[in-house]
Amino acid sequence: MPDSSSEPDDATVDAVGKLVFALETVEQARGHLYAFHHLTGTADFAVGEAVEGLRKAGHADWAERIETELIGLNVLSDRWTFQLIEEYDDGYYRAYRDLTRDVAEDLTGGRRHLHEERIKRQRRTEGRPGHEMGRPST
Repeated sequence: MPDSSSEPDDATVDAVGKLVFALETVEQARGHLYAFHHLTGTADFAVGEAVEGLRKAGHADWAERIETELIGLNVLSDRWTFQLIEEYDDGYYRAYRDLTRDVAEDLTGGRRHLHEERIKRQRRTEGRPGHEMGRPST
């Protein structure tokens, strides 16, 4: 890991910082995809409960139609949400994560948040409790 005297130039730190920010944004998108997955599954099970309620209330025709047309319906062609997540994780997300790691390893000694580390150095109050520098980014 480089010390502060052998850190990369500002342009490199800024560019890697932007790449890391892009990955963090992809991480947020991934979280939303997982939320979409969980919410869709929750809705599917709630519909199942509604079907049971309709049957008990004497509305077997509606219950049957909802059960056969809606429960278990693919979200996209041939895909449930778990399949979307697996394809996203194994393709797009993995490519982003791996390339960001490789670029940071090569250009900043693996320090993904060197840009923020520099900002912390500038904004903290030297010697004040709670403002310690801490370990370098990794």
